Amino acid sequence: MTISIPDFSRASVVVVGDVMLDRYLFGGTSRISPEAPVPVVHVRQNEDRAGGAANVAVNLARLGVRTTLLGVVGQDDEAGALETALRGSNVDCNFTSIPGWPTITKTRVQSRGQQLIRLDREEIVPDVQDALTRELDRYLQGANAVVLSDYGKGSLNDVTAMIDACRSAGVPVFVDPKGRNFEKYRGATLLTPNQNEFEAVAGTCTTDDELVEHARKMLDDLDLSALLITRSEKGMLLIDENEEPEFLSTRALEVYDVTGAGDTVIAVLAAALASGESLKSAAQLSNLAAGLVVGKIGVASITPSDLRVALHRRGQGGRGLVSEDELLPLVVEARERKERIIMTNGCFDVLHAGHVAYLEEAKGMGDRLIVAINDDDSVRRLKGDPRPVNELHDRMAVLAGLASVDWVVPFSEDTPERVIGAVLPDVLVKGGDYRPEEIAGSKQVLRNGGEVRVLAFRDGQSSSRIIDKLRG
Repeated sequence: MTISIPDFSRASVVVVGDVMLDRYLFGGTSRISPEAPVPVVHVRQNEDRAGGAANVAVNLARLGVRTTLLGVVGQDDEAGALETALRGSNVDCNFTSIPGWPTITKTRVQSRGQQLIRLDREEIVPDVQDALTRELDRYLQGANAVVLSDYGKGSLNDVTAMIDACRSAGVPVFVDPKGRNFEKYRGATLLTPNQNEFEAVAGTCTTDDELVEHARKMLDDLDLSALLITRSEKGMLLIDENEEPEFLSTRALEVYDVTGAGDTVIAVLAAALASGESLKSAAQLSNLAAGLVVGKIGVASITPSDLRVALHRRGQGGRGLVSEDELLPLVVEARERKERIIMTNGCFDVLHAGHVAYLEEAKGMGDRLIVAINDDDSVRRLKGDPRPVNELHDRMAVLAGLASVDWVVPFSEDTPERVIGAVLPDVLVKGGDYRPEEIAGSKQVLRNGGEVRVLAFRDGQSSSRIIDKLRG
């Protein structure tokens, strides 16, 4: 299945749940305390991050989703630190503030990539759930989805009423559940338990078939549309009431910290579904994101750029056939990653071994290779009838299938000068008997500090010669 990255900016998602502040203290340790057999950490850096439901909101906002967060905080410095962190992530906060109650705060002491201790400051949320439900009602109009993030701290004690409100408004509601009582989530669109949480409710599953059987029973019993069960190193299981079960294998390269991985899963899933993706595609994206986020220390989030790079490494999405409007943001992201952009152009009507060798040599000059290709009318003007032999989409598809090619973009003019000027590659490459100054777009590239290279084609190999041989 080919995965694509949707335009997340079209989506609006409301998050409700247990918000908390994750505070990190970083430092080195080289000795044991004389007061007790514990390491002494020399704190060099501290960082405040959004945790719990607030981390779900940050994950959504970093994807580009318009995000509103509802939750409960105290009237203390920690509440201010949490709001500051959220404002920096473009999350619209609407908190219920309670005097005398502490904002839930988890302080982690980290040294050399390891967590030494976690200190929790929390009390069960007072009875303000009715107020949260009323606030949620206000935001349902215009929302594409609602995420309920339950950490068992009390903010979602009225979760059944919240789900009913979402269903009445026709807004899909996705729940990250907690505890053994899943009955309270009846009527939700989808739940995202991990396998331990699921088995604590549905019973131990010794085989995949048993897991699927128990999951289908839960769908029926709780009137759910779907379940996405996260299974750590085994990946995920997607159970959709209308489809066959889908087992998604994990893609994590190296696991450093699973903190907040569930938040990323439900955020990416909700963002993709709210942006119009199918459930299967949304689950694939959330599985991809989970494999990325566990490679980061502490609660973390994923950007569309992260997803595109991961897809490109797999040979899926993030590369291939693009329009000019799609290409330019991809080039910006590549430059932010310090990647070197190479660009060439041509008709590529009948691809042959000379083309392949030429494109591989061009790719060797940098990190990303863009091929600008003449559209059919442009080829006809340059080569005459009955060229091109292959239509534009077919020519683009063949080029995109080459391992050396990252992006293929069409142009309609006789020369690619305009599109080259828009991209301004680090290296402009052309094959044949040219002087650099004769190459279309060379002036713009050189003026921008780039290079222009001329590569030799292999003797005796050309599209025209192949076409003449077929005719004769």
